[in-house]
Amino acid sequence: MSNAPLETVSAPVRMGTVRAARPASRAHGWVRRALSGMAGLVGVVVIWWLAITLLADPNGLAAQFSPTRALATLPPLVVDDRLLVHIVTSLRRIAVGLVWALLVGVPLGFLLGRVRALDTALSPTLQFLRMISPLSWMPIAVMSLGVGDRAVYFLLAFAAVWPLVMSTAAGVAQIDRRWVQLGESLAATRGEMLWHVYVPGIAAHVLTGVRLAIGIVWIVLVPAEMLGVSSGLGYLILDTRDRLAYSELTAVILVIGALGFLLDSMARLLYRRFGAAAQLQASDER
Repeated sequence: MSNAPLETVSAPVRMGTVRAARPASRAHGWVRRALSGMAGLVGVVVIWWLAITLLADPNGLAAQFSPTRALATLPPLVVDDRLLVHIVTSLRRIAVGLVWALLVGVPLGFLLGRVRALDTALSPTLQFLRMISPLSWMPIAVMSLGVGDRAVYFLLAFAAVWPLVMSTAAGVAQIDRRWVQLGESLAATRGEMLWHVYVPGIAAHVLTGVRLAIGIVWIVLVPAEMLGVSSGLGYLILDTRDRLAYSELTAVILVIGALGFLLDSMARLLYRRFGAAAQLQASDER
């Protein structure tokens, strides 16, 4: 008797078992990486605590920067110094700066990737501007836009626009020209070309630019919020320094690092979900 029917039946079973095992293995891998990361973080905090405990005078200035004192000052920061209000204000400024950068950077990057003559003409100028530190524009921003949120928005948008321009232009340049020619030969409208060819083709690149932009604007945010504003994490850094509240200053620094880590994690999750979906959509349509 032939064994072919048994092999035919068992093959899908084995495939189903393999597919069912993949999510479990991915979950175990994610848990293992998360535990390793947490262990590394705890180790760094322990080394930090031991260094201050063993080397610093308990009544000296360095002792105020210990992690235990920083964590102990978090509740008063939340209640007395309205830490949550400062966090929301900073996140709002980040969002506004990113929106302006997207509105300028994605269309400009699309044009640079689509029109070679425009890229040749503007590339030296854009590279020159890109290499100027956003913080160099602080005096000009204050004199032109005044002290307050508008100057901060300008600095954040200026810092975030360049990775979006470069990522979008690279995405447009890497689109398979055969699919562009195919769409044009089928008399596709500009809207259809944009939605079915260009958007899926550049979505992953734009999301990469967004992730890079978030990292840059988060670094620029703290000095930008020292431009005479009365709220935000950068303002809180100055305020704690002026009050010589170094334990609170250390706590604010830890909060800034934690929020930056969460923002980057969200950007990575966004890329994995929507960037992969956009690439799959592009391959399906092609």
